[in-house]
Amino acid sequence: APIQDERYVANPKYGSGHNRGIAVDVTLVNLATGKELDMGTDFDNFSDTAHVSWKALPVNVLENRALLQQTMETVGFLILPTEWWHFYLPQTAKYDLLDLTFNQLKKITKALH
Repeated sequence: APIQDERYVANPKYGSGHNRGIAVDVTLVNLATGKELDMGTDFDNFSDTAHVSWKALPVNVLENRALLQQTMETVGFLILPTEWWHFYLPQTAKYDLLDLTFNQLKKITKALH
């Protein structure tokens, strides 16, 4: 069933930071092992456990989340409170809403190179 909880998914009528080009979903990877660090949930986990304020997690998970958040905030991104992985630039409304197909994006990418 599709997720309709707007704490987790944007209403397409209004768009989101992702289709304004100012939001990213990221995690941390151990460069020595190539493995993702434990963040307590998988990506796109739509439960309270994925919330930034959820603290009933092992210390290493809380430390990993804090490192990710601090790193992203240092370079100007804000975190979505319901998703430890979702970061966006402030002042979302000042960026145009994009409605491009994957083929259009592919052409743009090729033109830039």
